[in-house]
Amino acid sequence: MTREISSRTVTLGRESEGVYIATNAKGDQLRFGRGEGLLSPVELLLAAIAGCSSIDVDVMTSRRSEPERFDVTASADYVTEDGANILENIQVLFDLAFPEGAEGDAARKRIAAALRSSHERSCTVSRTVEAGVPVALVEAGADAVTA
Repeated sequence: MTREISSRTVTLGRESEGVYIATNAKGDQLRFGRGEGLLSPVELLLAAIAGCSSIDVDVMTSRRSEPERFDVTASADYVTEDGANILENIQVLFDLAFPEGAEGDAARKRIAAALRSSHERSCTVSRTVEAGVPVALVEAGADAVTA
């Protein structure tokens, strides 16, 4: 088993109350938060899960044929219990269509394998969520707060 480690970092800046800008190492930015016209952090998590697997499936199927439809919906139950919130029953639905013919047939035949490969190996986001990797919240200059 080979183990390689490389770092990923996103910094977050506050634009105003409840509105934040995430910036990656390359300088790409995403505005999100609470309020009109903004995706919430929970919605971003669902988008990240759907997006990660979508990239995998897109790469593995579009080599054979360009999709006519590539729609993905991520959904979950938002559960509040004893004052604590969690998502349960996360599901990602792929609605894909490829043109008729040999190339479209080849792409359609790859869908199940692509979904399986993404779920079992290559989608970092859903695999991390399923693994239940601990998250440490740390105040600069202080010890980590963990569950």
